[in-house]
Formats: sequence, C-alpha cells, structure tokens
Amino acid sequence: MKKLLKVVLVAGCMLLVGGFAKAQTKIGYINFNQLIDQMPQMKTVQTSAQAYQKQFVDVLQGMQTELTTKGQAYDAARATMTDAIRAQKETELQDLNKRMQDYNTTAQQKVQEKYNELAKPVVDQAKAAINAVAKEKGYTYVLDTTQGEPIVAPPTDDLMAAVKLKLGLK
Repeated sequence: MKKLLKVVLVAGCMLLVGGFAKAQTKIGYINFNQLIDQMPQMKTVQTSAQAYQKQFVDVLQGMQTELTTKGQAYDAARATMTDAIRAQKETELQDLNKRMQDYNTTAQQKVQEKYNELAKPVVDQAKAAINAVAKEKGYTYVLDTTQGEPIVAPPTDDLMAAVKLKLGLK
C-alpha cells in the first residue's frame, strides 16, 4: 500500500512538472517609439501639433518684444528716475517676466496635451497591431525596447517586422 502511494505521488509530481513545462511564457520585444515614428499618420499629428504650438510661440515672441522694449526704455531713463519710479518700473519688468514664464509653462503643458490627444488614435492602432501579432505568434509578453535593445533575446523575438507588416508599413 505504501509503495502504491509513493508511485501515485511520483506520477502526480511528474504530471505537474510536465504541465509547467508546457506553460512557459514566450516574450517578444519591439521598439514602440520607432514603430510610431514610422507610421504615416504621425506626420499629420506632428504638423497639427506644430501649428498649435506656433500660436503660443507667437504670443511669447510678442511678450518678449514687449519685455525687451520696456527693459531698454528702463535702462535709458534709469539714471533720471526717482527711487519710487525705478522700483515701480523694476517691479513691472519682473511681473512681465513672471507672466511670460507662467505662460510658457502653461503653453508647454497645453501643447503636450494636444499632441497626446492627436497621437492617441495612432498609438491605439499600433498597440492593437502589437497585440494581434503577439497573439498570433503566441507571445505572452511584449517588452518596449525604446530605451535600448534587450540584453538577452534572440532576433526572432523582435516583433517589429511582423507588426509593420500588420500595419501595412514598409
């Protein structure tokens, strides 16, 4: 009886080990940013984002011109100003400079938000293609190698060519 129990336990362990061997994960990789950059829709996104950014750049250039003009006027008349007027003009220049910095920060945030909004459909399309290829080829995980190539991975696990084919890119 004890021998039978041992045989059953050993057989059960072997079945478990065999099951784990079949359930190995398959990991692929792709440079996501490189893929996105090669998609033709990104040219439209970049053009639209640059046009949106230009609006802010034009306003900032106007503010810079105003700051430069007022600064030059202050420098020219500084020697003849009273202390109160000099302090008032310096405060005015500092306020204008701060407004310009705040506007620049806000503009950068808005441009980034607009870019993300415009790029979202392209990113979603790329992710869907990656998921489809990973599923077709049996990959459990796909790593983004935007920061560099994987240290240990065979070239066959690079999904770039298959995803580009899926998206119709050359």
